[in-house]
Amino acid sequence: MRPIQSILIANRGEIALRILRTCKRLGIEPVAIYSELDRNELFVRYASRAFLLEGETPLSCYLDGTQIVQIALKAGCQAIHPGYGFLSEQANFARQVEEAGLVFIGPTPDCME
Repeated sequence: MRPIQSILIANRGEIALRILRTCKRLGIEPVAIYSELDRNELFVRYASRAFLLEGETPLSCYLDGTQIVQIALKAGCQAIHPGYGFLSEQANFARQVEEAGLVFIGPTPDCME
């Protein structure tokens, strides 16, 4: 397995900020995603790069696994950290991440099922 150089953080707020800080301490580039409502939040400004999610509501944005995987690939990330809530406990999302050739930082899809 190649070393992880950048991680897409598939979450928002304080949890995203904590993951971002840890990534920076480990020398890993943290990449954020955000909804229009979160545009000016600290976690967006703290990230090395940040990508706007398209969707009608913040919830629909952060639950759009296909869009999130596409952004991770576009950004050149090797992994996705789901944080907690949203997609973190969805086996289908973990499987989608792995099928895209990315590392899912969390339990395996089989464990979640």
